[in-house]
Amino acid sequence: MSLRFEELAWRPTPIGEISLRRRREPRLDLDVYEVKLDDEFLMSSLFTVGEVELARSALAALTGDRLDVVVGGLGLGYTARTALSDDRVASLLVVEAIEDVIDWHRRGLLPFAAGLATDPRTRMVRADFFARVAGPDGLDPDDPGRRFHAVLLDVDHSPRHPLHPSHAAFYQPDGLRRLARLLLPGGVFALWSDDPPDPDFEAVLAAVFPTWHSRVVRFANPLTGGESTNTVYLGQLPA
Repeated sequence: MSLRFEELAWRPTPIGEISLRRRREPRLDLDVYEVKLDDEFLMSSLFTVGEVELARSALAALTGDRLDVVVGGLGLGYTARTALSDDRVASLLVVEAIEDVIDWHRRGLLPFAAGLATDPRTRMVRADFFARVAGPDGLDPDDPGRRFHAVLLDVDHSPRHPLHPSHAAFYQPDGLRRLARLLLPGGVFALWSDDPPDPDFEAVLAAVFPTWHSRVVRFANPLTGGESTNTVYLGQLPA
């Protein structure tokens, strides 16, 4: 039996103290992995349906093979792992601002994400996703201007509740237009949100992407016995 509680990693960062912990959930008889930023919970291995659906919905909108995909925000790795489960994905670039999060995966601290860091299609880059989008060279520091079939983003709580004020400009029309220039024709941008669909952000999405939708993802909450929800936004360029 594992320890009731164990802090696996901790470090101060420019946006707060980030920690990875494992705790035993006796009601469910399983280990739960959680990430906190200061006193705020960012993610939990108990609630991953939205992260998985983020990748599935984006890739389902694409046709063809040899897909090049970006995941912004590594976290516990569920979005990235789901993307790699699609055999059409030829390359996966993970853009993560915090080196420690990348290190968790390289050190094998997350058993359910085993293989993500060692998959030959995966390259992990320590960089600020939002700064890379706003900058002149794009998301791949080794290939300036490179474009992708899909960009999947799971960093902030929602467009209205970013983790850092510097992220807010991304969720405006100019921010999404800069992202759109990094997509290939027919390319997809997908975003995870912890809030219900936001009409203001839907209007921004519609101003940039001719094809778009927002979808509520529902899942059972084993702690409350009820239901919880996330939102997945998707925008697609013309083919």
